[in-house]
Amino acid sequence: MTPPSADRSKGRNDLKRQIRQLESIAALSGGIAHDYNNLLTAIMGNLSLAMEHVTPGSPLATFLEQALSASRSAKTLTRRLITFSKGGQLEKSPTDIVHLVENVAAFSLSGSNINIQIGANEGIWPAQVDFQQIGQALHNLMINAAEAMPKGGTVFIDFENVTINGGNSILSAGRYVNIAIRDQGMGIPAEHIEKIFDPYFSTKNRGASKGTGLGLSISHSIITKHGGEITVCSRTGVGSTFHVLLPADTGPQPIVPEKPQRNERYPGKPVHGKGKILVMDDEAMIRELVGNLLNHLGYEVDFAEAGEIAIRKYQAAMHASQAYDAVILDLTIKGGMGGQETIGQLKAIDPFVKAIVSSGYAESPVVARYEEYGFCERVTKPYEIIEFSQKLDRVVRQDASRAHPPTETTAS
Repeated sequence: MTPPSADRSKGRNDLKRQIRQLESIAALSGGIAHDYNNLLTAIMGNLSLAMEHVTPGSPLATFLEQALSASRSAKTLTRRLITFSKGGQLEKSPTDIVHLVENVAAFSLSGSNINIQIGANEGIWPAQVDFQQIGQALHNLMINAAEAMPKGGTVFIDFENVTINGGNSILSAGRYVNIAIRDQGMGIPAEHIEKIFDPYFSTKNRGASKGTGLGLSISHSIITKHGGEITVCSRTGVGSTFHVLLPADTGPQPIVPEKPQRNERYPGKPVHGKGKILVMDDEAMIRELVGNLLNHLGYEVDFAEAGEIAIRKYQAAMHASQAYDAVILDLTIKGGMGGQETIGQLKAIDPFVKAIVSSGYAESPVVARYEEYGFCERVTKPYEIIEFSQKLDRVVRQDASRAHPPTETTAS
């Protein structure tokens, strides 16, 4: 008989091996996702711009719309890769986990043939989590449950407060919230149980499934980075139950996350305007795209490859009484000053600078709380012309009557 200590040691070693594997893939995914996101920005931006030059309802417009639709699906995949790669950057806070799970389940399974049954949840502790990332992890689990029941069924969700004192657990001693998500699917064969959290592993029929095999890996990565654990119990022909253990927080004021919003297209048409815009981005194809978008919308445009150049141009324009009406700053510049440092220096030059932060990392603190960092708005790559134009118009038109502070002049 194997001693309990040997079982615990094997469990820890297996977990460490899986974490190392996921971390190495996450690092690779992050680099791929960043480059892919820039490519996708150029593709979607140019497709949406091309739509402005074709007759609505024409065959060409139909082809372009189909290409845009496929690009939006690719955008969703890129978001998953970015979440996977950025799983270690967490902004934890006390969160009403029951409310979050209910909202994610309702959002993820709306419009499907899946019912939701929530168990008793009175007195469940708030969890100490990054609710955006845990929301993504839970969303993946809900989608996995739905895909396990193509003919419909019920997802059962139960909650339990758990205290771990060490012993056989690989988790640190402390208080946790256990979330059990059970489906009525066909179950997972025993030989596949140990592989289901491996990246790109899937038991689904690739011809019939739209899955990428990343969903459970991403959920595992996010939950593990939180100091939690995800396990699965399954019986063939009966269904599977995923248990998610998350660290609890006993703080008195948990955050109640808002209900997730669907990623709908921005309604309406592009908003045209006028003014002079400075664009900072280190990718030539992005500068070319944004230049074309701005020219089509009626703006003048100037470019900078890094923050140092943007600051010089902004200052020179002010001294020449030809100030920019807005600046668009890429958050990450390879080998140069990025958007966060640049906006700090621009604020010192002009406290009234109107700046938009541009990034593919929607979960970045600078993007998520852009106003705290001195920005007026954000555009998340990849974007289309309607969203881009609406946000730029709001920034350019806000407080349009304000004057720049006087510049120093030298008497002759």
